[in-house]
Amino acid sequence: MPELVKVTVDERGVEVPQGTGLVEAAQAAGIEIPVFCYEPRLGPPVGACRMCLVEIEGMPKLQAGCTLTVQEGMVIRTAQTSEKAAEGQEATLEFILVNHPLDCPVCDKGGECPLQDLTFRYGPPATRMSFPKLTFDKPIPISPLIALDRERCILCYRCTRFSEDVSEDGLLIARNRGANTVIATFEDEPYRSPFSGNVIELCPVGALTSTQYRFEARPWEIQNVPTVCTGCPVGCNVSATVREGRVRRIVSRNHSEIDRGWLCDKGRFTYPHLRAGDRVTTPLVRDRAGLREATWDEALDVAEELLRAAGGAIVTALSGSETTEIAYSLGRVLRGGLAAHSAVLPEATSDALDAFSLPLSAIAEAELVVVLGDDPVVERAPIVDLWIKEAARRGAEVVVCGPTGDLPTPPGTAGSVCSELAAPGSRLGKRLRASERAILVWSGPGGGGGARLAELAAELGFEGKPGSGALHLPSTPNGRAVAAAWSAAANADETNPEPIGLLFVSGDEAASDPSVRALAEQAARVVVVTMFHELAGGWADLVLPATASLERDGTTMNLEGRLQRLRRTVLPPCPDELAWLSKLGARFGVETAPDAATVYAELAERLFRDLTLEDLGLRAPLPGRKGYAEPAPATTGAPPPLPSPAEQHFVGQLRLHRYRALFSGPAVERVPELRFQRPPLEVELSVPDAERRGIATGDVVQLRSNGTSVELRARVNRRLVEGLARVADEHAGDLHATVEVVKAP
Repeated sequence: MPELVKVTVDERGVEVPQGTGLVEAAQAAGIEIPVFCYEPRLGPPVGACRMCLVEIEGMPKLQAGCTLTVQEGMVIRTAQTSEKAAEGQEATLEFILVNHPLDCPVCDKGGECPLQDLTFRYGPPATRMSFPKLTFDKPIPISPLIALDRERCILCYRCTRFSEDVSEDGLLIARNRGANTVIATFEDEPYRSPFSGNVIELCPVGALTSTQYRFEARPWEIQNVPTVCTGCPVGCNVSATVREGRVRRIVSRNHSEIDRGWLCDKGRFTYPHLRAGDRVTTPLVRDRAGLREATWDEALDVAEELLRAAGGAIVTALSGSETTEIAYSLGRVLRGGLAAHSAVLPEATSDALDAFSLPLSAIAEAELVVVLGDDPVVERAPIVDLWIKEAARRGAEVVVCGPTGDLPTPPGTAGSVCSELAAPGSRLGKRLRASERAILVWSGPGGGGGARLAELAAELGFEGKPGSGALHLPSTPNGRAVAAAWSAAANADETNPEPIGLLFVSGDEAASDPSVRALAEQAARVVVVTMFHELAGGWADLVLPATASLERDGTTMNLEGRLQRLRRTVLPPCPDELAWLSKLGARFGVETAPDAATVYAELAERLFRDLTLEDLGLRAPLPGRKGYAEPAPATTGAPPPLPSPAEQHFVGQLRLHRYRALFSGPAVERVPELRFQRPPLEVELSVPDAERRGIATGDVVQLRSNGTSVELRARVNRRLVEGLARVADEHAGDLHATVEVVKAP
């Protein structure tokens, strides 16, 4: 328990823990100290703006309050009681406004601007400046997503501090000195960072604005609807800004245990996909001439006919992006009404991890973080990557075991690494056992990752350590709850039918999955629920329109196991899935509610211990830990071995390592401003593999496999395991297994 000290702020006494910042101490006393540059999430204060000037008894000059911590008996006077501090703040604002354009009527920040608010409250009533103000070229596109207006910048350095100290990309810099200082990007390259959009919210003026939101709305014309991002399994809390029935922007809602107010660019900028040109808004039925539009009554007639004709030989491909309620209702109809055989479920996790659950914010407090798996954390759960970086800044040891990690391991061997860490002789395992605040993170596909991680955590004794835990990063935003809801819907035969009478594809992720396409080739009939015509137009017998997460009410479960509430922000251009599933179910004698709240009430009794929607609230709590139950044994086989150096030399083969990039998928593909964030057209090679083939970074190379060829640029990665050719899924085409890599002619 920290020692308490007594301080006086504007004649109000207050007790706060030793080491508390002066700004926080004033807040505890109910007094505001105005700030611009101060932002606790960015690390130690820098005192750049001087807006927080206060008078402290015993000190002859005004002090920057944000840079001080309170001491026993300290007496502080703010501008509310000190004429000297008031004059200092007024002078600071006058100086800040010397070159500020005062274009509030046309500035996107107008009405939401801290500078505007504080000027009205603390600034001078009129300007004394009669000389011309400095002007700059405007706006400067520092990326396709962000515009910079240098005339409005007050040099608070929030943006550069975020780039340097939080995302650690180092791409935003302050150039020149004095009155000529400007914000710029390193070597004037586009600001390409997974988290670049955060600087828009951090900026206390209108210097950094979103190109998507620019001139779209004013604060008095909008509504902000609280909901949850489903772009990845983190489940960041967001608000959707709505004007005239359309989503205009996404901003953070700061859940301190999940996201701390940060968002990745995928969650912040993909909302324009709601208005994509190939959006499916009416059912499509295939006849001899191809797909044609149909009424909903006709579409449900066709769906009933196809489902009955399948005779129960139905396979369902789930995306893992469905709401829990949609997955449950779909299961009720297909499993309960039709005894559908099986489902292709999203990547599974394990309930055994509930014994080691903890909030994501606990990562920042860790002493030791060990990451296992094939994929970089930032590609699967970007905000987790920020938490790990914060842990490292605080002194934690971070060990990454993977193809590009500190401990290089071949793809698909994370399960074996778990066994090695659990062995008594493992040095890293000993450190994990000894630590009171150790975190395990599984970031990779397949292999029963959640179960293997739970076994390792149990072996290391994490169950009795509240500061230690294990986190599995699945590939889908709601895979765990979707799988649970599907299983809870009805008891049915889970064997795979041969042949497949009907494949029911639910959602865009499943519709764009090559393995699902392969199943479709084996199925007699295919029904696809999707948002986009391009994903199913060439192979579906019936296409039913889908809604997006911003158009849905319901619930979703993030990687912590935290159930959160989605709220509909805008009306979809088609009926909600629950509405037509209710009508379809009635044709098979299955009653399902057409609204999310009623379906959830039924689910709460079966799965969520009577947790009500009101209990979830705006910031859902994390359930407490459960007792450890040993998971089922692994059933996956060992990964194929890497080619030996001798085989590579004579045969020229490398094992293809495909990965799913964060900026990929149907939604990202339909947002032009995000194209520059997508993975480059390149293949990564290890140093020995590149030298053996005479390849250098930047060379154009061909990857050949099974009669197909893909041409990419090479990038030599000094951390990559030898024997691999690492390529993003969207650039790998039909390549698989092993590939030959040669210089292009």
